[in-house]
Amino acid sequence: MRHLILITLFLQATLAMAQPPITPDDAPIIVYQLQDDYESIKSNLELAITGRGMLISKTLHISEMFERTAADTGLTNNLYGKAESLEFCNIKLSHQMSSVHPANLSICPLTIGIYTLKSQPGELFLSYQRPQMLGNATEAEAALIKLYEGIIREAME
Repeated sequence: MRHLILITLFLQATLAMAQPPITPDDAPIIVYQLQDDYESIKSNLELAITGRGMLISKTLHISEMFERTAADTGLTNNLYGKAESLEFCNIKLSHQMSSVHPANLSICPLTIGIYTLKSQPGELFLSYQRPQMLGNATEAEAALIKLYEGIIREAME
């Protein structure tokens, strides 16, 4: 509970000058909503990640996967206009997390989602999963949130 309060206070201070998320402070997934061009924001995300010296190891094309597999699965893509997840890693944070508890390696790769919804044309969403780690990981969790928030804030500028 103590670390949740610290993380919440950290988030509130960090986001004071930025567009706030549309999810509650304690939500397991943090979501930002904006009106902007998908490709421009995706490009900004990529630059914000690689500009910090990290490599995007994979881009998961979620909406394309839904479209491609619809006939075989019977599951249609009624949700996303376009949706992708960008995977990347920060070696210093990975080491910090793993030093607290070896099982925290499961947090990597880090992922930021970017998507549009068919039901909300003109709206764009960015999301990431709030880290919850084993061990006394308050500092590692705060550092990871700071990284995510910095990348998203830069992408939205």
